[in-house]
Amino acid sequence: MVRLSWEAKLGLFLVAVSVVVYAAKFSILGNVENTYYYVFNALGFLPLNVLLVTLILNQLLTIRSKREKLEKMNMVIGTFFSEVGTALLIRLSDRDPHLDTVRQDLIVGNDWSDEDFARVRARLETCAWSAAADRDELVALRSFLMAKRNFLLRLLENPVLLEHEKFTGVLRAVFHLTDELERREDLAHTPEADLRHLTGDVNRVYGLLVAQWLDYMQYLKTNYPYLFSLAMRTNPFDETASPVVRE
Repeated sequence: MVRLSWEAKLGLFLVAVSVVVYAAKFSILGNVENTYYYVFNALGFLPLNVLLVTLILNQLLTIRSKREKLEKMNMVIGTFFSEVGTALLIRLSDRDPHLDTVRQDLIVGNDWSDEDFARVRARLETCAWSAAADRDELVALRSFLMAKRNFLLRLLENPVLLEHEKFTGVLRAVFHLTDELERREDLAHTPEADLRHLTGDVNRVYGLLVAQWLDYMQYLKTNYPYLFSLAMRTNPFDETASPVVRE
């Protein structure tokens, strides 16, 4: 016995309803020619009706789906910064001797417009991030990242992130740095050439993190003012930042 899908059952039901309606019309009003005329008019418009409904409905569903995915992605990104990203930015920015040249650009304000974010984003693209990662810092950084490894792995298991190439790039860089640090048994005595190599990995993470942080701040400002307020008060680039509201 063939089992019909719910789509097939729905289609048969709708066809049956149409047959019943036209049969009732013919029985009550008679006039076969008028009924045939109405049927062919309806059939003639049906392809256009399907086309319009398909295009409009599909577009609306696509927009809704994108919004839902964006919400989910930014929830995950927010969790990442709460658990790892902000602390990592504080560590790296504190060791950046050239941070003062861009620090003021990264003090995001409540009066910032989309143009302000775009201006800062364009300037940051030309920055050469240069956090000074000495041997002691690499040891501390390895301990920090290893403690967060399980959390980062759970982030990678989230299928929503597959469509966010920029944030996936951040995670990939963080995991690469973690692997590089983990595989070295004696970071305290790493040679100069290897130290330069690891510093390059650190600054790759640093630059990608800053760009992603700025995008996330813009998203919060547009969509969640109360979350943006806390993010401003805990800005990793603001030396006077404090979560305590004083005014």
